[in-house]
This record gives sequence, C-alpha cells and structure tokens, in this order.
Amino acid sequence: MKTDTQCVHSGGYFEKTTGGINTPIFTSSAYDYLNRKEAPYPRYFNTVNQDVVVKKICALEKAEDGVLFSSGMAAMSTAILALAGAGDHVILMDELYGGTHAFVTDTFERLGIRYSFAKTNVDAITAAITDRTRVIVIESPTNPLLGIIDIRKVADLARARGIATIIDNTFATPINQKPIELGIDIVVHSGTKYMGGHSDLCCGVAVSSQPHVKKILHLARHLGGSLNAGDCYLLERSLKTLALRVKQQTANAGLLAEFLAANPVVRKVFYPGLKDAFGHAVARKQMTGFGAMLAFELDAEQVRTDAFLHHLDIVRPAVSLGGVETTICAPAVTSHAKMSPEERQRVGVTDALLRLSVGIEHIDDLIADFDQALKLSTA
Repeated sequence: MKTDTQCVHSGGYFEKTTGGINTPIFTSSAYDYLNRKEAPYPRYFNTVNQDVVVKKICALEKAEDGVLFSSGMAAMSTAILALAGAGDHVILMDELYGGTHAFVTDTFERLGIRYSFAKTNVDAITAAITDRTRVIVIESPTNPLLGIIDIRKVADLARARGIATIIDNTFATPINQKPIELGIDIVVHSGTKYMGGHSDLCCGVAVSSQPHVKKILHLARHLGGSLNAGDCYLLERSLKTLALRVKQQTANAGLLAEFLAANPVVRKVFYPGLKDAFGHAVARKQMTGFGAMLAFELDAEQVRTDAFLHHLDIVRPAVSLGGVETTICAPAVTSHAKMSPEERQRVGVTDALLRLSVGIEHIDDLIADFDQALKLSTA
C-alpha cells in the first residue's frame, strides 16, 4: 500500500461481534490469563489498542516492531538506556531537542554513562567516537534550527563500527522521511506532535528491528511509561489523516518561509526547503518533503519581538508543535529553557529566535496575519 493508504488501513483491528470499522477501546487493566501465552496488561505494552497503533506506525516507518509510550521523552530515554549503561559512551548532536539535552546532562553522569555532543555534521560525529561508544543519537531536521545531517552517512559510519543509531524523526514525520530505509536502527517520535496532530495528546513511540525492540521493551516494562487505551484510540484516529495534514502543512511552510525570507525586517530564516539553506541538497536527497517546521530571527532594531507575538491574530504563541493550527514560540524560554544560557548560545538558540509550527489554514490568511503583525510591531 502507498503511504496515504497505510495511514488509514495499516494495523486496524476488526471487531467481529458488531462489525464496527473502528478499533474498540478496551478499557480493561485485567485480562483472563488461562490458555494463553501472555495475558494483555497495559504496563506490558501488549494490549490491542497499543498494538494497532504500533503496527500502523511500523508500516509507515518500514520497521519490524515498536513500543508505544506515554510521551516522546519516555520513548527517547528508554531507547537510549536500553542500549547504553555504566561505562559506555553516547554521542549526541548538539542541536537535539532541549528535553533530550537536559535528560543527558542531568542523568548520564549519575548513571555512569559518558557522553559527547557533536556538531551537525558527520566529521564531528566521527571525531567523537571512542572504543566505548555504543549509541549515536541524531535529529534531522533539528529542533529548533532545522539543521540537516546526512542520515545515510551516519548510519553507515555507525554500522561499520558496531554502534547503534537512534534518530528523532518528529519534525520530518514518516510522511517526509523514512530513516530506517537510510540505515538508521531506531526511530523515535514525540507522537504528541504530528502523529497526534490536534494538540490534545501526549505520547511517544520507538520503532526498530525486533532485536532492538526486545531490549527497549524489556526496560520499558520496568519503567512503566505506557499509554492508556483511550489515548491509543485517539492516536490511531489521528494517524489516519497524518499524510493529508503533513502534506498541507509542508506546502504552507514552504510558502511562509519564502515570504519571511523576502521580508526586510527578518534577519534570517531557517528552513531546509529554501534553496540557499545550509543542508538543502542533502535534505532533497533524503526527504520527500521539507517539513512543516521553520525558525526565523527578527531584526531587533526594527521589530519588537514581544509586540509582534501579541499582534498575531490567527497564529497562536504556544508551546509544543505539530497541530492543525499554526503556533509560534521562542525556544529560549520554551523548548530549550532547561538548557543553560551558555549551552543555548553554543547551539545557536538566541533570545531573538522564533520557532514556527505551520498548520493547515489557508496560506493567504497566514501570510496576511504575519504581514499585519510585522507592520504593527515595527519600531
């Protein structure tokens, strides 16, 4: 099946008694255990509602199996810790999501795990490898600067040295990028974002080969970050429109990026779809679409940032991303607030940086909203 069809039909559960076309919500936390190998139990990640979502996402990501979590950070932290322990070394890209960065800096030393942050290029990752490196964690596009790294080169580099690779594919989604086909071992998503798509869910997923998933699942059952049946149902429902939403959001993002890049009060736009963007050629090679996220910096001498945010009518200043509505935020005080000012400066997250999650509204209305807000907030 094509991707659009997989979104609708992959992983579905047919309930024969009523013949309903939607998966029922199985609310039980207790199941009969007689005459079965393993009884379902939510914390074991093996209920029907969990399973159908995993199967759908695996079909989209070309993965063998996966684990559904109650948040993206539960998925990422469990995946890393399932593969690295005391005495091991982990390499992570500098431009990772701020929550992942904070998890590493707050936790790894106490667990005896050594780590290195590397710039967004293969040479920097290569230079950071030691004989104790067990995992390499990357993002592409990155959060929030939309940096691009050659995924296949990282995967080939790691596989040749017996190192596992993990990618946060939240920004790209499986609609625009399929990292497993590029050689990556484990793909992680914050399902809170595009997979949920309506700003009303908190969930995450890690998908991979069965051997890797077995390790992740083993640790996940101890940590207990499972997702309840009701949210599983909502996530399955949302995934059915994932392709439609992401394609419209991606188209809107490209047009908004061009509008902002041509505006004299905008200092810089970060979007891999712009032809002069760093990493544009690599993005064209490994992505089918450039995604619906972009970032930009206003000229502080001409535009008052706070005033600009307050003058927006349609676009909502809000945390998180990936919903059907367009939202905007300042990463320095939201997604990357847990990083120190020095760490933010090192990775390029300035106080003037704004991150934009583009929704499905009509592009003319979005451009008009940005245009009027910029004009009203000009110093």
